Amino acid sequence: MVGKVSYHINEAIRVPTVRVIDEDGKPVGILPTSEALEQARKRSLDLVEVAPGANPPVVRIMNLKRWLFEREKHANGKKEKRSELKELRIRPNIGENDLRMRSERAEEFLKDNNKVKLTVVFRGRELSHPELGVEKLKKMIELLREVGKPEKEPERWERGYEVTLTPRKNA
Repeated sequence: MVGKVSYHINEAIRVPTVRVIDEDGKPVGILPTSEALEQARKRSLDLVEVAPGANPPVVRIMNLKRWLFEREKHANGKKEKRSELKELRIRPNIGENDLRMRSERAEEFLKDNNKVKLTVVFRGRELSHPELGVEKLKKMIELLREVGKPEKEPERWERGYEVTLTPRKNA
């Protein structure tokens, strides 16, 4: 359930007068609590204290169970997360341990249902040996084969290579 908030409902409202808002959100005015409760019962609804700190406290005539259901449904809808694209950049001369650490980070992203873009960036003389960068990318793909699969083969761009991994369904 959404954050547990306690509301004073119907007979639990202990103040003598309240500011009433009807089910359409229109203000009714300041009424004795008993009269406001009577109006709510005539409409087969609940009287819910929504602003206990106000003077006088504000109450609303509403269907509480329906309102709580809608609120929970709305909050659960926000929790659904779309896949994001996360990028990890490596160099062709990256060390074995650093490569393993990057693959662990990529694995976390893939397990969170995010796509991962692996990029090898060349600088200066590294451009003369592009096969080293492709080799590192293929090694990363191999380390991540259980949780992600490449959309296509590593492709060349301006100063490096890149490949995008998508999460596997069974991971």
